[in-house]
Amino acid sequence: MTALQARTEALPGVPRRVVESGEPLHGRYAGRIDEIDWSTLEGAHSRSRLWRRLHHKRWQYVGIGSSEVYVGVAIVDLGWSVTAFAYVFDRLRKRVMADWAQDGLPGLSGGVSDQPVQGAEARFRGPGASLSLRHEAGDIMSLKVKTPVMALQVELALGQCAPFLLAVGPIEGGVVHATQKSSALPVRGWVEVEDERWDLTQAVACLDSSNGLLARETEWRWACAHSPDVGFNLQQGYFGGQENVLWLKGELIPLGAAHFEFDAQQPLAPWHIRTGDGLLDLVFQPEGARSDDRDVLIAASHYVQPVGTFHGTVRRAQGSEPVRVEGLLGVTEDHRSRW
Repeated sequence: MTALQARTEALPGVPRRVVESGEPLHGRYAGRIDEIDWSTLEGAHSRSRLWRRLHHKRWQYVGIGSSEVYVGVAIVDLGWSVTAFAYVFDRLRKRVMADWAQDGLPGLSGGVSDQPVQGAEARFRGPGASLSLRHEAGDIMSLKVKTPVMALQVELALGQCAPFLLAVGPIEGGVVHATQKSSALPVRGWVEVEDERWDLTQAVACLDSSNGLLARETEWRWACAHSPDVGFNLQQGYFGGQENVLWLKGELIPLGAAHFEFDAQQPLAPWHIRTGDGLLDLVFQPEGARSDDRDVLIAASHYVQPVGTFHGTVRRAQGSEPVRVEGLLGVTEDHRSRW
């Protein structure tokens, strides 16, 4: 086998749209798409307007990590509701310093646009809180958060990273889903909790922009970690292996099915995560976690997101030399939703 044959085949470039001739364009692509629009689905993929309203989910998640803190922010548009959360985890004290979440009415309290990156806008406003994520001139994503427990203001440089991933695929019990994910994004800005402020200039961020017609009951395990040299995104659950990829020295490499071995009753114990193709084999050591357990009859969310470091090996292709991963900051997640 030649060196060229041993390399993983490059992903195709993004299509102009996610639906062609009424059919979703299932696959994994490299690059950014302008819009995720399901309105032209036909045949077996079409649903009533009411069904779409209840099952169309959009969200924007930003994770920001440094040697001192990890910050997670999300705005989620459920179609019939909108919700948001933001938290700050202090890595030195190994505890969540600020944790805020709030629900609101769609449109009135906010929403998430169908533009995942270019022209993207996600917003939430509620009692004592305001969150906004917006694409700005100069290929900058601006994120602003103000809540009773924390404040954040950062800019993410979108043009200074490896290719984005676009994944489109079928959903069991639903119709179709698409997600746009970034590798390590340079950060400029700060986060503040009470009288303590952290400079995030040395941090890196990741962006998760998702949009789909999902099932009423949805669950997943997720892992994500990034540095300028190596990063990955893995999911086991509702979306299969569609979004499993590795970023290695600027190259976007598709990965096989992900396997998560962990104790759901003890999420702060080590996790073992690997892919079926042998390209990734890592142990995750949690430092702490943010969790949420809510059940309001018509909706429920059982969620834990540990923050910690990954250790192990990744490979560019089968048969290639392993690349050692040590102390790579990231998160895992165990999530079950009724929405």
